[in-house]
Amino acid sequence: MAHDGEVDFEPYRGELVAYCYRMVGSFHEAEDLVQETMLRAWKARERYDPDRASVRTWLYRIATNVCLTALEGRARRPLPSGLGAAGDDPGAPLTPALDVPWLQPFPDARFDVGVRADLRLALVAAMQVLPPRQRAVLVLREVLEFSAAEVAGQLGTTVPAVNSALQRARAAVADAGDAGEVAEPGDPEVRALIGRYMRAFEAADVPALVRLLAEDAVLEMPPVPLWYLGRRDYGLFMDRVFAMRGTGWAVRRLTANGQPALAAYAPEPGGGHRLHTLQVLTVAAGRVARNAVFADPAVLGAFGLPERISPEESTGTR
Repeated sequence: MAHDGEVDFEPYRGELVAYCYRMVGSFHEAEDLVQETMLRAWKARERYDPDRASVRTWLYRIATNVCLTALEGRARRPLPSGLGAAGDDPGAPLTPALDVPWLQPFPDARFDVGVRADLRLALVAAMQVLPPRQRAVLVLREVLEFSAAEVAGQLGTTVPAVNSALQRARAAVADAGDAGEVAEPGDPEVRALIGRYMRAFEAADVPALVRLLAEDAVLEMPPVPLWYLGRRDYGLFMDRVFAMRGTGWAVRRLTANGQPALAAYAPEPGGGHRLHTLQVLTVAAGRVARNAVFADPAVLGAFGLPERISPEESTGTR
């Protein structure tokens, strides 16, 4: 296989992007790292030995090395809720912290990567706390289900070292929180809940929004380092948003990180709507438990969303 024909790497691109995303917390960077992985694999294709490892195992070894090199000396990518205590002033200045390399969401529609439960934002954020090699072990063993021996080969280490790293990684991620059950976006009850949330948002009906929230709902807005905890402050902040940007929003439904997500379009004075934010929702126990709101143009661009929708397009967005 290595000597009498080309090895086809392309079928693995989507799952490799998801892997690199889990490692580095940035969709754009993950795409670049996979491109580097493919380039290295192509250059080394004559040395690939199918008797020693499958193409998939070999590619993950290359991708892991590419990611570990990229992560050397790098600060982790957090969400605001991972940096400090919740804010207590819903009227605080919304000053972005552009020096922080924020965690980014994963645009599900871009790649078919199968099961996405292990892509959810809170889990990826928890993984960012791990040292890079522990992060690799956790994803390779728990998510991708490589054997301990395969992971030892991919990392150039031993099976006992892999097992030890996996134990430490599991404990750290469990301590980092959000290990609870998170509902899938395709679940009929989840779709109905998100539909109600969208209608309340479009109507700027804050009391209706608050009724859909968990008691300890989290609202965070990278690159603004502020975050809020609880229905009261969530509602007060939404009052502020609608006072600042007006009512009559348009909302489109999508998914990100295997979670329900919304593209929110703010009304424009002359009619129509302009893209404002991408909101990634966590639904648990029949309520919205968390909303991570992204306004970074690079993040919005990754989802391929139109920047503006006309008045005609603003209806029927659900």
